[in-house]
Amino acid sequence: MMTSRLVSLFLFLCPTESRVYLFAPDVVTLEEYSKANITITSSSPINQSAVIQLNVTYSSRGNYSSVIKMPEQVLLPAEATSVSFNVTANDVGQVTTYLHSNNTDLNSSSVRIRFIVVHSKILSVISEVIGWIYFLAWSVSFYPQAVDNWRRKSVVGLNFDFLALNLTGFIAYSVFNIGLFWVPYIKEEFLKRNSNGINPVNANDVFFSLHAFLLCLVYIIQAAVYERGGQKVSRTALILLLIGWAFAFVSLFLAVAKQISWLDYLYYFSYIKLAVTLIKYVPQVRYCIHRHTEVSNRGIKTNGSKLVMHCYFTKFSPVLYFFIFNS
Repeated sequence: MMTSRLVSLFLFLCPTESRVYLFAPDVVTLEEYSKANITITSSSPINQSAVIQLNVTYSSRGNYSSVIKMPEQVLLPAEATSVSFNVTANDVGQVTTYLHSNNTDLNSSSVRIRFIVVHSKILSVISEVIGWIYFLAWSVSFYPQAVDNWRRKSVVGLNFDFLALNLTGFIAYSVFNIGLFWVPYIKEEFLKRNSNGINPVNANDVFFSLHAFLLCLVYIIQAAVYERGGQKVSRTALILLLIGWAFAFVSLFLAVAKQISWLDYLYYFSYIKLAVTLIKYVPQVRYCIHRHTEVSNRGIKTNGSKLVMHCYFTKFSPVLYFFIFNS
């Protein structure tokens, strides 16, 4: 919604061509059996009236009218800059509609409205709050380790294979999140491929991945300047990292050569992140066993481990919420 307003303001202040642009809310959330008034606006008045069709491209149910009742088209009068219509929520579900006009002066490409009907908006807010708690818990979990390293002026007990794999994982995760959240071309490509129009990346995902990447860099710097006990990245980890980055660079060349789409290229980065997540803790566990120590001794901080357990709880709480209240 904020993005649409900024673009609208830019077009009003800096017109670049004679075409008129349409704007509509990106997402409309309604409670079951409620009603709402939706407004479609144009960047400037038009000389003649225009019919704006609401083309449904996705419905979570076979008949979209069972989810939400709305007109098939609305009329934007001549010399007007807005038109409103009413919608009624019938049942829980999702409907995505794209706007299309018969007036060639109107540019409505990529303008869509995603209607989400929920049992209760309060439950939706609770789910969103849990998501941000998840973000904060994961972010805070990085600090006990960095503080412990600083206090001891040593990284002995912290496995270097884990550090290297973790850094690669969060680089891959950051690339994926930034692409799907901030790059318009990739966002549009995703929406064309996924008719329901639900972008899996939220703001907290982007900020978490960037924050985690920066904290991993702090770990790496600490490993370079503090006592390390003769540690170094193992040959096995180096081979795995080489395979991962070779895969990323080959995929990059394929994307540049248009053999794969940029969206697929981002998906490949998500595969790298997934692979790293599955194996990154193995070197640390083996290292601790080899040193005959517990995780609570020097090396890995238990405060961070407790926060990680809390993170997994908050991560799966929204999933439980979905099954309980949408079944």
